[in-house]
Amino acid sequence: QVQLVESGGGLVQPGGSLRLSCLASGSIFSIYAMAWYRQAPGAQRELVAAISSGGSIKYVDSVKGRFTISRDNAKNTAYLQMNSLKAEDTAVYYCNVIDYGLERPYGSWGQGTQVTVSS
Repeated sequence: QVQLVESGGGLVQPGGSLRLSCLASGSIFSIYAMAWYRQAPGAQRELVAAISSGGSIKYVDSVKGRFTISRDNAKNTAYLQMNSLKAEDTAVYYCNVIDYGLERPYGSWGQGTQVTVSS
């Protein structure tokens, strides 16, 4: 089973950028589709972006053109580059392994990393 550790969150002003990292260990990272989720206070966890083992990518509409998901299989790491951040992007961000077609996570949730967008 793969273990996941998220990092890279922080406090940023509106319009700023952050890059989140998701380090995986314990299994063969390259065979997994990976995804980033976020959960804002009082809201359900939502899928933000996903990348398949073959490099196919999908995004939720609200982040298209601003966020970029990528992966480096040699480093067992998935990334989420977030640009033009808005207050509504404030949330705890999590990564997970995912069934890409069903958009269903099936790994254990980590601690997540807090992203706060505020002036």
